[in-house]
Amino acid sequence: MIPFAFLNLFSENLNASRPHVLLCTLRALGPYFRIHISKSIGYKGILLLLLWVPSLQAECTGKFHNIMTDICWECIFPIRVGSTKVTSGDDAGTEIRPVVCVCPKPPFNQPTPGIQISFWEPVRLMDVTRHPYCLVNLGGLKLGNGSSVKDRGTVALTEGEGGLKNSFLHVHWYVFPVFYLFELLVDFVCAEKQAFDLAWLTEFDPLWNRDEWALMQNPEALLFGNLIAQGACAADCAKTAMGWGFDSLFWCAGCHGSVYPFTGSVPGHITGVQATELVGIKFMAMMHRRGLLRAYLGIYNICGSSLCPIIKKSMYRLQMLNPIPSPNSCNGLGKSDFLFPRNAQREILHNSLNYGYLVWRRRECCLL
Repeated sequence: MIPFAFLNLFSENLNASRPHVLLCTLRALGPYFRIHISKSIGYKGILLLLLWVPSLQAECTGKFHNIMTDICWECIFPIRVGSTKVTSGDDAGTEIRPVVCVCPKPPFNQPTPGIQISFWEPVRLMDVTRHPYCLVNLGGLKLGNGSSVKDRGTVALTEGEGGLKNSFLHVHWYVFPVFYLFELLVDFVCAEKQAFDLAWLTEFDPLWNRDEWALMQNPEALLFGNLIAQGACAADCAKTAMGWGFDSLFWCAGCHGSVYPFTGSVPGHITGVQATELVGIKFMAMMHRRGLLRAYLGIYNICGSSLCPIIKKSMYRLQMLNPIPSPNSCNGLGKSDFLFPRNAQREILHNSLNYGYLVWRRRECCLL
């Protein structure tokens, strides 16, 4: 949750001609979309958070997605019962799992038998953008003018490397459990139940724009900054062509580059899709290291979740929503964007580096 003290940064930009319109909209749609509004903050606090700056700059672009047409509903599959697929689809599930499981059941936490299942769930939204405070997945809303953000997002040429670009990008992270928010699977015990929330902005993270400072949270990065370790990422890239990379090569982001350091820097910016997906993977790895993302795979997590300081790449898929949705596909982490010809269209027609992704998470659960 973002400290609301930060809202004072944006209150000066509030447009007096439009607050009543946005306030009425929030009051009407808030209960339907289950938007969490603290009693102490109220709708006025939300107005300050989702302010619409009068001098909205053209480079901050984005759009609201259509839940019916823009989300890849086939990405829920495959569904497994035990180790057996009951629907078609691809995942990295090769483990042997029993069909029957036992978990404690409220209110008395008595051991209760159930059926072990696994499925894919859309749970988070993610902006990856070069423009500070640009909320891509919220229609291109911009919080403040971003001029006070040190080392704000850039794309530049690296000297002496044949024009290879480097970039620095910001990430915004939203809690967005689709099944719960839109009541698609009512009373489904395995679905995540949280309210919509703008949970993280890297503009407020002091470690996000300093590679040296980031070593405090990932000191092991020093072990993988060599040719042997980085050369192993070629095998990880080849593996992603078949779906998912190797979880054991946790320092590799498939064909996109290296997961380390946990910052917004991209030393080898090839395409917008490659760079934004890489930064998104780095961000998720950082959140795992800080204990803010947890593991939902494995026999020990069927009754809940556990800390997972090293990201398990086979647990996630990314689906693009901005600038052009991909309603027919969602990809494993690190899959080469050259395998998808439509990415060239995104690169040529929408070269603004304002990308939005829907994060799918694979979950194993004991259905009681």
